[in-house]
Amino acid sequence: MRIHTLDLRFIGIPGLIASFLVESAGEYALIETGPGSSLETLRAAIRDVGVDEAAIKKVFVTHIHLDHAGAAGWFAQQGAVIYCHPNAARHLVDPSKLIESARMVYGAKMDTLWGDMLPAPADKVVALQDNERVPLGQVEVIAWDTPGHARHHHAFVIGDVCFAGDVAGMRLEHSRYLSVTSAPPQFDPVAYVQSIDRLAAAGFTTLYLTHFGAVSDVAWHLKAYRQRVQEVYERVAADFKAGLSAEEIRRHYTAAEHAAAKEAGVDGVLWCKGEDANVTSMCADGVRMYCEKCC
Repeated sequence: MRIHTLDLRFIGIPGLIASFLVESAGEYALIETGPGSSLETLRAAIRDVGVDEAAIKKVFVTHIHLDHAGAAGWFAQQGAVIYCHPNAARHLVDPSKLIESARMVYGAKMDTLWGDMLPAPADKVVALQDNERVPLGQVEVIAWDTPGHARHHHAFVIGDVCFAGDVAGMRLEHSRYLSVTSAPPQFDPVAYVQSIDRLAAAGFTTLYLTHFGAVSDVAWHLKAYRQRVQEVYERVAADFKAGLSAEEIRRHYTAAEHAAAKEAGVDGVLWCKGEDANVTSMCADGVRMYCEKCC
């Protein structure tokens, strides 16, 4: 098996969003497609590693947020089968609600940031249950139900490696700062920790993060990330119970994350880069929305 990490150079910046091309015994699969805005970059990256994009017959998306699955419909329209979580399938077939919600958030920046999300033909979308397996050459791709970032989230396991989507967070340029992916609306710290514990118990040798790339210090990463998820939840819950406004919570969250990043050795350039991939104010909103329902 060979794994190629493909840099989608989201908004022109390297190292923010990855797709992964997996090759086994002459068969090819793509794990994550990134957004529609970077589709042409993805297609070029596939060709650059010597693969005809028409040879990709299987595409796996961890969840249907636009930075992970925005280009999935295009591949489905070319004949590839898209594998996803059962709760994600209908949104790949009809992405209109996703697009509408994103447009409300991003406004005039929507098209520049995310591009088009084309509908996938219904017969090209296959929902996988937890632990369901899909053959790929000489290996199998196993779907693991891993909620926490989103209820419709899968990690994909091949042997001793795991493609973690957003359930193992964001880690740019191998820094020691782990940014919690908690954008609205489905952050759930209890489910999140359970999913992280499931990954940690498996003893993977490598995690492949969509944001960004291969991680080899898996045990440290998952232990530290588990702590980070609990930390951001407890911080926002305390602010929420103290009666702080949404804007005050956003400011506190961003300031605390910036301080944590600096303590981990992240300079100003890398901090700004991280903000392009995982906006802290939006993450604060995701945690706060959980607190509004459950605290």
